[in-house]
Amino acid sequence: MLRVRLFFGLLACLLALPTLAVEPKPALTDTTALPHLQKRSTFTRLIVQNKPFLMMGGELGNSSASDMAYMKPIWPKLAQMHVNTVLTPIYWELLEPQEGQFSFALIDSLIADARQHNMKLVLLWFGAWKNSMSCYVPEWVKTDTKRFPRVQNKAGRGQEILSPFALENLEADRKAFVALMRHIRQLDEREQTVIMIQVENEIGMLPDARDHSPAANMAFQQAVPKPLMTYLQAHRATLAPALLALWQATGFKTTGNWETVFGKSLATDELFIAWYFAQYTNRITEAGKAQYPLPMFINAALNRPGVKPGDYPSGGPLPHVIDVWKAGAPAIDFLSPDFYNPDFKLWNDQYTRADNPLFIPEIKFDATVAAKAFYAIGHYGAMGFSPFSIESTDKPAEQPIARSYELLTQLSPLVLAQQDSKQMNGMLFDKKTAIDTIRLGSYTFICKHDYTLGWSPKAKDEEWPMTGALIIQTAPDQFTVAGMGVVITFLSDDPSAPIAGIARIDEGRYVNGQWVAGRRLNGDQDHQGRHLRIPVEEYGIQKLTLYRYK
Repeated sequence: MLRVRLFFGLLACLLALPTLAVEPKPALTDTTALPHLQKRSTFTRLIVQNKPFLMMGGELGNSSASDMAYMKPIWPKLAQMHVNTVLTPIYWELLEPQEGQFSFALIDSLIADARQHNMKLVLLWFGAWKNSMSCYVPEWVKTDTKRFPRVQNKAGRGQEILSPFALENLEADRKAFVALMRHIRQLDEREQTVIMIQVENEIGMLPDARDHSPAANMAFQQAVPKPLMTYLQAHRATLAPALLALWQATGFKTTGNWETVFGKSLATDELFIAWYFAQYTNRITEAGKAQYPLPMFINAALNRPGVKPGDYPSGGPLPHVIDVWKAGAPAIDFLSPDFYNPDFKLWNDQYTRADNPLFIPEIKFDATVAAKAFYAIGHYGAMGFSPFSIESTDKPAEQPIARSYELLTQLSPLVLAQQDSKQMNGMLFDKKTAIDTIRLGSYTFICKHDYTLGWSPKAKDEEWPMTGALIIQTAPDQFTVAGMGVVITFLSDDPSAPIAGIARIDEGRYVNGQWVAGRRLNGDQDHQGRHLRIPVEEYGIQKLTLYRYK
C-alpha cells in the first residue's frame, strides 16, 4: 500500500510540474535591445545595449555582498583592477526572510553602487542549492522539512540538500526567483546594469551518487523520460564519450528504466540525478525569463580523475553528463566550469562546443589567472573571465590580473571585432608546456615561454611562472600581440618566399580604440630582427609587421 501511495504521490507531483502557478508576464521592450547572446559563426558574443561586451570579471566572496557597508571599500579595489563586471551572490534567505515578504534593499544598493563605479553585474542566484547544499534557503524553508523535503542517502538519512523531486521546493524557489527577476526588470531594464544571471550554484548530489528518498527511488524505477531518450537518439553521433559508452554497453536500448537502458552503476545513478536537477533548474529559468529574459547559465564544480560520483557533486553540469543537461534544461543558455582544477586546457576544450560558448565565472584567484585570461579569450573566444574572491587583496593595483585586465580593456574593441574570424588565437605556457604553434593568415608563429631563451637565471628553476598572450591578425602582414612572458618567431607559408622577416615592431597602447605607438623595438629588443619578445613580469602590447623573402 505504501508503494502505491508513493507512486501516485510522485505521479501527481510530476504531472503537476507543467501546471505551476503562472506569473503574469510583463510587457517588455524589444528583447533584442536587452542583454542577449548573439551567435556568430563559431563564436557567441554577449550583447549589452546593442554592442558586443567582453567581461573582465571578478566574483565576490560568498558573504561580501550581504552587507553594503562591508562592500563600500571593495568597489574602489575592483576599479583599480580594471574589473568591468562584478559577479555577486543574491541570497534567497535575505531576499525572502519571511514567506511572501521580499526585501530588495541589497540588490537595489548593489545596482546603484555598480552604476556609480561604471560596472556591470552578473547575479548569482543562491537559491535552492549552493555548492550542492541548501544553506542559503530561508529559515522558514530549513525548519519545515515535512513541507520542504530533503534528499536522503542510501541509509535513509536526510541531507542538507533540498530534493529536486518535491513540488513545494520547486514552487518556493520559483516564486522567489520570479520576484527577483520582476524587480530587476522594473529597476534596471533601461540602464541594463544587470547583464546576466547564474541560476543556483554548483548543483550536485552528496554524499551518494543520487537521492535515495522514497520519491527518488520510485522515479528511478520508472521508464527513462521520453524527452531524454529522444535527445540521445537525435544526438547519438556527438554524445559525450562516457555517456555514449554507457548506453552502448546495453545495446543502445531506447525503452526501460534507468538501469535497463544504461546498466547498473554509479554512472547511471549520476545520469538519473542529473536529469532531475536539470528539469528543476529549467523550470526556475523558464519562470525567470518569462519576467525578464536575460541570458542565464549554470556553473559546475569540476570533478577529478578517479573520484566517484557522490565524492564530488554528482549530477552537476559536468562534461560527461552535459548532454543530459542540454536535453533537460533547454532554457539554460550555456553551462560553465568553475576552476579549482589545474588542467585548464582540458576542461575548456570540453565546455567549448557549438552549442555551448565558454564563460569562466569562477576561477581560483592566484598569479596564474593573469595568463589564463589571455588564453581563454584569445584561444577559446571566451565571453568573460572571473577570479573568485577578487576583493581579497590589499594591493589591488599590483595584482597580475589587474595588469592583464588593463591590456584587455584597451584591446576589447579589437578582440570583439575579431572573435568571429580565424584571425585570433592565444597561448599559455609553463615549464611542462613551453612551446605552441599558431597559424594565422599565411604565417606560422612558433610561440614559447620566455625562459626557453635561457637568458634568465630563473630558467633553471624547477617551476616556471605561467605566462600567456593573445595574437590578432589585423592585416595580411600585420599582427597585434598582448600578454607577458612570451617569445615568438615566424615562418612564411608561401613557398615562393618561405622566410619571414620583421619589418617593424612597435610597443604602445590603445586609447579609445585607436593605436598610439610608443617605442620602436629593434636591436636588442627584437634580438636583431630574430623574434618578438615580452619578458616575464612585463605586460605589454606590441604591433608587428612582417615581410617575406627567400
